[in-house]
Amino acid sequence: MAILKPDEIRDMSPQEIKEKINELELEISKEYGKIAVGGFPDNEGRMKEMKRTIARLKTIMTQEKEEQ
Repeated sequence: MAILKPDEIRDMSPQEIKEKINELELEISKEYGKIAVGGFPDNEGRMKEMKRTIARLKTIMTQEKEEQ
């Protein structure tokens, strides 16, 4: 999963944004599952970046709704 930049997100349709949010949230939940079992995440920095990307997606989605 590549890091999405704001310009790339704005080019996406609202449906694509929702799908990407669901995909990232599923990936994060899998990582938390590993931690709950007593393991370690594959890459802690990646988890942080996924959270930031989700926040970016939700922010831009909200901004686009307000513009309409």
